[in-house]
Amino acid sequence: MEQPTALSDLGARYPELLAEVSRTGRNLDRQELESLRALGERAAEAGHGLRELVAHCLGAGRRAWPALPGVAGAGSLGGLRRTGEALLAAAEAAVAALGEGHERAQRLAIRQEEAARREFIDDLLYGRSDPGALAERAGRFGLRLARAHAVAVAVGTEPYDGEHPVARRVERELVGRFGERDVLLATKDGRLVCVAPDGGHAVLEAFAALALRPGPGYRAAARVATGRRHSGPGGVVRSYDEALGALDFAQRLDLPAERLRAEELLVFPVLMRDRAAMAELVRSVLGPLGGARGGAAPLLATLAAQAEAGYVNAEAARRLGVSVRTLGYRMDRIKSLTGYDPSDALHRYTLETAAMGARLLGWPQREL
Repeated sequence: MEQPTALSDLGARYPELLAEVSRTGRNLDRQELESLRALGERAAEAGHGLRELVAHCLGAGRRAWPALPGVAGAGSLGGLRRTGEALLAAAEAAVAALGEGHERAQRLAIRQEEAARREFIDDLLYGRSDPGALAERAGRFGLRLARAHAVAVAVGTEPYDGEHPVARRVERELVGRFGERDVLLATKDGRLVCVAPDGGHAVLEAFAALALRPGPGYRAAARVATGRRHSGPGGVVRSYDEALGALDFAQRLDLPAERLRAEELLVFPVLMRDRAAMAELVRSVLGPLGGARGGAAPLLATLAAQAEAGYVNAEAARRLGVSVRTLGYRMDRIKSLTGYDPSDALHRYTLETAAMGARLLGWPQREL
């Protein structure tokens, strides 16, 4: 025997409630309202929209109206008016109860979807799931993991979560422009993450632009980093790790750029691959700077400013906020203490590499 659907059940029970109300003039009781809420939930779970549900309810009431005992048996116009008022109050309460149940089911479905989404994001970005199962789950969220993907990560001055205004604005704009297929936006560890397929360069560009310039009333991201494109489920993890690495290097080196690309920063993972060798380079080349008045930090800042200014003394002095004479004095001190002459190409490269390593290792604030 076929189970009654939510709509057929409503079509049978709602006229019975109206018939009872028309006879007695009473309000719907708590049990009846809860029964209607349950019907609203069932209708939502079956895929019926709220508009369809309300239309079905009101249609059943309209069809039952002429045969309702209180309507058909009304002895006077006043009696018919009182019955009509009671029925309209019952209809109002019934529609409200159906709507509550429908919304309750929708909220539950959204929470379950969000939980599944968070679990999928964790497994995708950390590579903790079987690749086949992960690819199958990805289809539910609009991704085809057999393709190459790239990941962009935005970090703000405050942590992002799913309800953060910037996260919601960026998602709304991206979905509006590009649709939901093959674009995944999520928050992870307080960062905003965008996964886009090969050929989705415009998506990542739009993501970065929106995160950095979200518009009036929104707090802009501090930086956005993009990993390289890689294929397969593991490719998303690699691209994500590259983007995080770029953000980490930018923070440690105090890079001024707002937008970072992993391929432009590949030199830093290479430099840090042998940490012990880099520490030895810093100690042997820059260690003597610790004996300068004021310590090594001002001289390291001078090296960095000279490199950024292309060794144009006036520009480097401006960046440091010192006179050209003071800059010249500092460069002479660097040469005399280290034995490396910044005017010599090989010496300059050695000094710059050691200075970069010092910043990555946190020297001289941190002992090597």
